[in-house]
Amino acid sequence: METFYHKLKAQTDAWRLSHVNENFKVCPSYPEKIIVPVSCSDYSLRRSAAFRQGRRFPVLSYYHPRSRTVLLRSAQPLVGPNQHCSGDDEMLLDAALMGNLRGFIIDIRTEQEAKQARSSGGGTENKERYPKWSVLYRPLVRGQALHSSLTRLVGTCYDTYLGRNHWLSKLQASQWLSHIKEALSTAGLAAECIEREGTSVLIHGEEGANNTLMVTSLAQVILSPDCRTMVGFQDLIEREWLQAGHPFQLRCARSGWAQGRLQQESPNFLLFLDCCWQLAHQFPMAMEFNEKLLCTLATHAYSSEYGTFLCNNEKERNIYKVREKTHSLWGTLNSFRQRKSLINPVYQGNPLAIWPSVAPQSIQLWEGFFLRYLIPKEHREMSWQRTWELIGEDPY
Repeated sequence: METFYHKLKAQTDAWRLSHVNENFKVCPSYPEKIIVPVSCSDYSLRRSAAFRQGRRFPVLSYYHPRSRTVLLRSAQPLVGPNQHCSGDDEMLLDAALMGNLRGFIIDIRTEQEAKQARSSGGGTENKERYPKWSVLYRPLVRGQALHSSLTRLVGTCYDTYLGRNHWLSKLQASQWLSHIKEALSTAGLAAECIEREGTSVLIHGEEGANNTLMVTSLAQVILSPDCRTMVGFQDLIEREWLQAGHPFQLRCARSGWAQGRLQQESPNFLLFLDCCWQLAHQFPMAMEFNEKLLCTLATHAYSSEYGTFLCNNEKERNIYKVREKTHSLWGTLNSFRQRKSLINPVYQGNPLAIWPSVAPQSIQLWEGFFLRYLIPKEHREMSWQRTWELIGEDPY
């Protein structure tokens, strides 16, 4: 977080690194250090936290230097049936605009779901209380529905007795590719608001720790060339998934290959990695890393000899001293020999945004992951080695 903040500090002085969450006393699922507007006091942040589910108040996710706009994330406001409000929360969001006239709140639920959430104390931002912000509803599937989709997909991939047409019908019926399309479309919308419209964006659903993180992460991969490098992509996952409190222990308890499932399972992180593969497939020279890195991360999120993806948030990792008692996956991936096998040999840094196509023909099945036990490993390795030879380098 501090490295990310130092880069931000070189671009703008409108944001500060707050220690309001020291010892995780304000929000148990946030890191101890968070980036907030300079004009907002820690007292106001505590008041805003009390108005957000899980005390996940709006914090900075990404600053876009060209448009001088930001990407924020949070949980839903606790509006409730009595239309509660928080002046400190309103002030925090207005301060995040940094003088811009308007911003967009992308609620990743349906409008009906947001309204129904009021009965249990939640809801979405009131237009009268947040006049500079417009709410857009872009629903994304989550929870058991998403996990069921993954289970159907895996079942289809390993049903070798199906004919081609029947197999394609079952693939479509799994709806996994549709979920990829919606995720890329929503992230593209957020990126378009920032890059082309010059407006700041706040992303939230209900808890702000699942699909919210997927959208903010994908938007950064689309917008920022730094996030498409090996180091930058690892930093993105560290900031937007691990430190931001995605509950890996609950969501990745079992994989789509397992029989049965637990109630809180949801493959949000796997869907994010699949979307990144789609971007790499559409822009083959834009990513410094290759498919093997994405497959490795997907595997270790579910089963790993490293401690990187253990627990549900930074507070739990501190309590159980995960970093002291386990090895980090990042250290292994960045060793010279391992890193060489993860590099994209045709990578060329692209300083511009990469806009994904969500046309049906553009969304492909991630064969290198979902069919990896059916496709001979030797074929992939020969293809990778031949690519290195064609560009005149020894892969080892």
